Amino acid sequence: MDKEEVKLVGPIVRDPDMADALIAVIEEDNPGTEVIIDDRGGYVRIHTPWRCRITRRTLEEVLGRSITLSQIEPELVSFAGRMRYVGDDEIIFFLERED
Repeated sequence: MDKEEVKLVGPIVRDPDMADALIAVIEEDNPGTEVIIDDRGGYVRIHTPWRCRITRRTLEEVLGRSITLSQIEPELVSFAGRMRYVGDDEIIFFLERED
């Protein structure tokens, strides 16, 4: 049986400080999931296999300040997969629709 190809999803960020924060958030919000970091100099790809979750609560804890998830959008160069907001509290990057 062939091993299924792993598909990666997640944000691609230009600001190094926001990239560091998102790496910590993604590691916290996706326990047991491999986080793949590809620093290209001008941007950082932060990906996980199949599904990547970012919560406002964890982002605020990491940054030490209040923030809305929509405030990270200007820092996104792009992203892999599809992106869906879950209210104001969570962003999910995914490949296949879950509904």
